[in-house]
Amino acid sequence: MSRRAFQKPIPGARALAAALLPLALAGCAQFILPRPPPADPTGTFVPLTAPIIAVGDTQEHEPAGFPLHDNDGAVDAYIEVAQRPPGQPLFGRRILEWVLVEHPGEPVLHLGDVLDMSCKSEMGRMAAIFAAGRQPTAILPGNHDGLMFGIFNHPVVGKVIEGTGHAWYRACAHGADGGRTGGVSPRETAVDKREFIAQYLALLATGPHALGGLAVPPASGDAQISWRSGKPEAFLEAIEARLLDEDAYANSYIAQKLRLPAAPGAPRRVVVIGLDTNQVDAFVGTLDALRAVSPGDIGHVRSEQLKAITPWLEEARRAGDLVVFAGHHSWNRLSFGSQARIAAVMATLDHPLVYISAHTHTGYWASHRIGSRTMLELNVSSLSDWPISYRRIAFAFDETANRIRVTAEIMPNLGTAPADDADLLRAWEAKVCAESGYSANKIEDEVLHVVRSQKESRGSLFDWLYEGLGDWCRPCLQRLYESGMRYQDAMLDAIDQLHNDFESTSAEVRGLRTTAWCGQRPVPVCIEALQAQKPVDLAATIDLFREKARLVDSVNRQFDALTDPRVRAYMTCRAVASARIDYDLTPDDKRAGRGEANRRNLDYFRIEATVGMD
Repeated sequence: MSRRAFQKPIPGARALAAALLPLALAGCAQFILPRPPPADPTGTFVPLTAPIIAVGDTQEHEPAGFPLHDNDGAVDAYIEVAQRPPGQPLFGRRILEWVLVEHPGEPVLHLGDVLDMSCKSEMGRMAAIFAAGRQPTAILPGNHDGLMFGIFNHPVVGKVIEGTGHAWYRACAHGADGGRTGGVSPRETAVDKREFIAQYLALLATGPHALGGLAVPPASGDAQISWRSGKPEAFLEAIEARLLDEDAYANSYIAQKLRLPAAPGAPRRVVVIGLDTNQVDAFVGTLDALRAVSPGDIGHVRSEQLKAITPWLEEARRAGDLVVFAGHHSWNRLSFGSQARIAAVMATLDHPLVYISAHTHTGYWASHRIGSRTMLELNVSSLSDWPISYRRIAFAFDETANRIRVTAEIMPNLGTAPADDADLLRAWEAKVCAESGYSANKIEDEVLHVVRSQKESRGSLFDWLYEGLGDWCRPCLQRLYESGMRYQDAMLDAIDQLHNDFESTSAEVRGLRTTAWCGQRPVPVCIEALQAQKPVDLAATIDLFREKARLVDSVNRQFDALTDPRVRAYMTCRAVASARIDYDLTPDDKRAGRGEANRRNLDYFRIEATVGMD
């Protein structure tokens, strides 16, 4: 990223941010409600593929940087997605880890939003989890993968609202070192879109499933990458990517061609064209901002990316392969121009149309009209917000009717499809919580205490507006740090609970190290000492915030090295429970469409649908 992105805030910009952010975040609601597909006609379907695993929106979050006005607890009281429950940044990545372990022989498609604020620390933690997986994995970038919070990009918003670049680097400086004005280069902390793609390609080139012939991209500068596998059964068959540096970074893209594993005796093969739906250039981003729509929340696919995949479509036509499209953004969250461009490409196919997406955190099936034809969309829910679930997908084909069947099991399950949220929660409790050695009720009671305390400590809308007046207002800044410290305290409470639950049975947990401030004191004693401190002024408040954040950061890193399967199951269970309890404590009108009744109306619990040429 250009260093010019990390500039000093302009006068009055925070006030503008305070005015526009609720409108921008409100843009997360869908413009057009999806329409569920009709009942399926009978047919004779022949299986074409073995299952693959599709996940979305892990949104690994860096919790220990400089406190930001944009995701402060006060605004979370009004816009629930602004701040997740304290267990998510500590334990959330364990869910993806569990999924990879649970399905070692099935390829994984991550539909984007691997990260949350797009920090190097987030990227490092998630890259380690992907590298440990035993199966091939493909990742489609989401709007959080290269933009701060998935909505702020320079130069569109960075020069207008809050000097976003500077805020980005401070928020990503784990251990709360982001309060420094110098000594840390932005490139050391934040991951822009170009770097996200470059690091993903580097993981593919050098990781445990290294792709032969794929070179590690250059660390800077513009670059064009074109790669093909020499293995006919490879999951990841081809890549076309364009990396753009400096101010154009958000318009970088990576398109991927995936070949799904064939079912025994399958007469045809299936390929997935993975699109990068998050190409944001200056013109488009500015237009979105003027419409009070968050740049990044609306998906964009530019013509050059679609031109790059055209040879893949011709290859599929000659081979008789069925082509399925996938992208992070749901169809209704793509710009009208992007929809038209993709539809023109889809019109060249002589078989039914299927699109797989994420982004909404809701999960549903939908039918869309593409010209005179119907397209079937499967939207996959998230691994960061309830309903925590993923899909196990396979395809079948009725040659006579020219009709595709998509089977998408809701996972996890206990052998039958979950009929409601209670079934889904029971599956998590049986498969994960039970392996911790503790009852799900005990873990959920502990989580309830932490989540409820965090929600009750959130301030008012007035507090949030007051905190946003800027660094020049020292009482406002103190209020911001005090609010950030309450979130640190909630995470420390979760850490303390874990330590108390396992200190007598796990040497690894007893061995968790503290920070220099704590000396040789064990974790619970250090937490108690920090939480007993009463700062008397702004300087003391900032210092105490940093010490708490450093302890959170230190222990959070050490969690990744814990090998005790009981502790790892416990952390996974806490992540699921945090999302569910946060959902339960959220009024239905603030669930952004994720309420169970709404999802049922959108066919979330459906596990199979078909589409033809009509």
